[in-house]
Amino acid sequence: MNCAERIEKVFAGELVDSVPFAMKGWRVPHDDAEAQLLRDGMCVIDSAGVYSSTSPNVRHESESHAEGETTYTRTTVHTPKGSVSSVHSRVPSPKVEATTWRVEYPFKTPDDYAAIEFMMCDREYTPNYDGFLAAQERSEGRAFFKTGAPGSPLHTIMYTLMGLDAFAAEWAERRDRVVALHDAILENERQTYTIIAESPAWVVQSGGNYSPEVLGKERLVEFVMPHWEELGDALHARGKLLGSHLDANNALWADEVAASPLDWIEAFTPAPDSDMTLSEAREKWPGKTLFINFPSSVHLRDADAIEDETRRLLRESAPGDRFIIGITENVPENRWRESFAAILRTANEFGRLPIG
Repeated sequence: MNCAERIEKVFAGELVDSVPFAMKGWRVPHDDAEAQLLRDGMCVIDSAGVYSSTSPNVRHESESHAEGETTYTRTTVHTPKGSVSSVHSRVPSPKVEATTWRVEYPFKTPDDYAAIEFMMCDREYTPNYDGFLAAQERSEGRAFFKTGAPGSPLHTIMYTLMGLDAFAAEWAERRDRVVALHDAILENERQTYTIIAESPAWVVQSGGNYSPEVLGKERLVEFVMPHWEELGDALHARGKLLGSHLDANNALWADEVAASPLDWIEAFTPAPDSDMTLSEAREKWPGKTLFINFPSSVHLRDADAIEDETRRLLRESAPGDRFIIGITENVPENRWRESFAAILRTANEFGRLPIG
């Protein structure tokens, strides 16, 4: 049974030979240690898109400059309703993931609403199933492929268009305008639902990274859950699975997540790095597949402690169905070789299913 077959069976609720240890595809380091991990049974869960988008009435231009080791790029978007610009910084990093930081947001004043709304609603979407199928074929079963769907537009407004300070001010002073922008983005992104539902991808992730300390339960219920429900209806009608990346504290809205149409949860991070244990998540969310993030803080401990934590997670996952131990966040460059090997070794030895 190859990686793709094993992960597919886990999402289907079937018991495989042992609890998989899997990395998100773009986090896999490429060296001899990685090759050995793959030979020893580490899986890969990768992602490939199933649609492309164009904005026929919008023009982008970018310019970059360096300050020391940091590169700053300003992107200006020109629309018939005006222009907006944003700035990202990029710092060289030895990590697998190259991180960029948004240091200036497109939204500066209420005068920018018209241009931003035009920019977001000018997007037109086209199916691109060949790219997904080609990625699957190239992997030759070494990776399981999921695809992505738009997350909540409110989250896009908060973190991509405005930033939290501006969002807080606009939410207090011009909430109706924020909600109107949300509704306009949602209407545009609905075009992707049928494309994704009719695609060859079976497992779909819709956004995530929702922080209860910022989003709050009220906004989750009012804006995120209806989005999950509408998208979930479209996907479930075609036999697809809907998930979201919930890597923050989840106790505040655990009941809402339980009642949601989410079939699986990516990056759930158990205590000690969040406010829910794996046992609590399994009890609250029966029937939902958990692709967890192995607690990041534990990677800093020695191999014995990492093995102990892995065994604890395996016990709490009993009987071990619908459960994947994953790496969905960065791990220090000087720790992953020992840490990943310890997790995989323990999962192979103590994660035989069913776990009693």
